[in-house]
Amino acid sequence: MISPFAHKQVSRKVISYGLSAYGYDFRLSDEFQVFTPVNGEAIDPKNHQSTNFISVKAKSLLIPPNSFILGRSLEYFRIPREILTICFGKSTYARCGLVVNVTPFEPEWEGFATVSIANTAPLPVRVYANEGIAQLIFLEADEVCRVSYADKKGKYQAQQRITNAKIKS
Repeated sequence: MISPFAHKQVSRKVISYGLSAYGYDFRLSDEFQVFTPVNGEAIDPKNHQSTNFISVKAKSLLIPPNSFILGRSLEYFRIPREILTICFGKSTYARCGLVVNVTPFEPEWEGFATVSIANTAPLPVRVYANEGIAQLIFLEADEVCRVSYADKKGKYQAQQRITNAKIKS
């Protein structure tokens, strides 16, 4: 279901990741998309302009004040049909003013998670690749869902890289 999988919580000299009591703390990869409002246009989820982002590969990255970046999970997920996940940002980052957003992983969704990381602080905040970014809580249903993410051919199924906003055509 999770690859690579850390069988225990790793926390020495890093922002923790791995298996926890009731969830899994996943890591941030070293691939980022940095928001750069070069053309000054509005951000439109129905007409996403990739020119608003610059791709960066780095061990760590500073997020400017009142801005955001997109990242990718280091782990690849394969969610079973009877499982749903809810994701919460790590408290270490929350205490620095970062808001981490990842939508729930629906039953039978798979892929690398695209992570939105917003800096609400008045100063830049650094994030670290290969360290924890968010915790997944797994919820098991009493019954298998009727229509899974795979059944409905979800638009973010099996994503291999940071995936920008898109709508089905």
